Amino acid sequence: MNKPLRQSLNDSSIAKRGLVFNEPLLFEMGSPGRQAYSLPKCDVPEELALETILPAAEIRDPIENFPELTELDVVRHFTRLSQWNFSIDTNFYPLGSCTMKYNPKVNNATASLPGFTQHHPYTPDSLSQGSLQLMFELQEYLKEISGMHSVSLQPAAGAHGELAGMLMIHAYHSAQGKQRKKVILPDSAHGTNPATATLCGYSVIQIPSDERGLIDPNKLESIMDEETAAVMLTNPNTLGMFETDILKVTQIVHKKGGLVYCDGANLNAIMGKTKVSTMGIDVLHFNLHKTFSTPHGGGGPGAGPVGVINKLEPFLPKPIIEHSGGQYTLNHDRHSSIGKMKAFYGNFGILVRAYTYIRSLGPDGIKKVAEMAVLNANYIKFSLGEQYHLPYDGPSLHECVFNDQHQLKNKVSTQDIAKMLIDYGFHPPTVYFPLIVKGALMIEPTETESKETLDEFIKAMKKIAELAETKPEVFHDSPQIPVVSRPDEIKAARNPKLRWQPTCLAST
Repeated sequence: MNKPLRQSLNDSSIAKRGLVFNEPLLFEMGSPGRQAYSLPKCDVPEELALETILPAAEIRDPIENFPELTELDVVRHFTRLSQWNFSIDTNFYPLGSCTMKYNPKVNNATASLPGFTQHHPYTPDSLSQGSLQLMFELQEYLKEISGMHSVSLQPAAGAHGELAGMLMIHAYHSAQGKQRKKVILPDSAHGTNPATATLCGYSVIQIPSDERGLIDPNKLESIMDEETAAVMLTNPNTLGMFETDILKVTQIVHKKGGLVYCDGANLNAIMGKTKVSTMGIDVLHFNLHKTFSTPHGGGGPGAGPVGVINKLEPFLPKPIIEHSGGQYTLNHDRHSSIGKMKAFYGNFGILVRAYTYIRSLGPDGIKKVAEMAVLNANYIKFSLGEQYHLPYDGPSLHECVFNDQHQLKNKVSTQDIAKMLIDYGFHPPTVYFPLIVKGALMIEPTETESKETLDEFIKAMKKIAELAETKPEVFHDSPQIPVVSRPDEIKAARNPKLRWQPTCLAST
């Protein structure tokens, strides 16, 4: 370790080093004969051999030296490993375009109520009125927030809702008697946008952002034609800026018979302040696991409801939730529907959490969320404007995007800055995205962080900028405080070790 850096980190703003155990692998623990369970004696005859139950090809080979541990061994092992993790309950995630904000515990409490957790999805509609009412009201809330005509809660994630939206656009054009071939999207788009368009059979046409970092209506008009099915955009965009020409953009697309898809990843900045429908948007997906404060990260689960204008309503995923005569029902009789996007009706537990969040805040609270998210982002933007380069200096909403231009002259890169932040007790921001910003550092504080937390983050970022000027050599040993410093991420991705072997202990 670099001792000058350790001394330089001796600062009140640095994360304090607590009691952290150097936890071994499970395969290095235990002893033959130990077990973490106790089962009653089997009261039915046991088969003579596993081969009589399963085909030989389906039987796993024995794992050499498989660990045998007590319950206490297992609990302590995984509890200690959890202490290595960074979490939203312990500190600040400044991740841009991900909206990693604090999740109120009341959301989890309501989702854990027995009436929800023990409600079997095959229960008849007549005995599911409470759950159906909750889902129906949630879709009505999302309609009110967005201004869209209809909403389906079924998609299981943002990209899944995006796929549902583009499938509905595809179905709409087919119903008009002429399928179209292309989708246009800006070069600042989320990576899922071109992937989704390609999955739906479209060729992707990329339009470069102008000097403001926004869509240029003149460039769009020059390439928009009757072969273009849709334009996919994000508003606010991935630079954290509102597309000021959005009405011109949607008019250009609609004039040629196309549709406009809006990625709802950044709805946190505008909900309660404006309605997406007034911008001429035809399809919008909502990230409940971002904007509406449900568990985010670690692979899920998520929820990505999709909202549409009136003429796309027939193509919504089926079933849809209806309310008539005091009864809530699931309508499967949808002849023009794109079909089911998920078994049953989406990730129900996530829907309960989002419903709780919206009910807790109410209309005024939803509006306040957007206002505070924008205030916090601009506070960071103006506080760090001298230390870090701002490639696009237009009005910002929920996030700001710096880069490493000032630090590169001392051979300190965006990755170095991000790694050093870990030593200061902060999760790194989104790095190297959007791709139109070389060496990007995208920061989104969300509305949940206090001024004191933001001040500590700003203080750390300023100290890092100072170190880049005075001691650039210390960056290459960071982070030093975590158990793991700089793993070889490329090697881990290209050559993962998915099965333990005694010979790989040194490298793990």
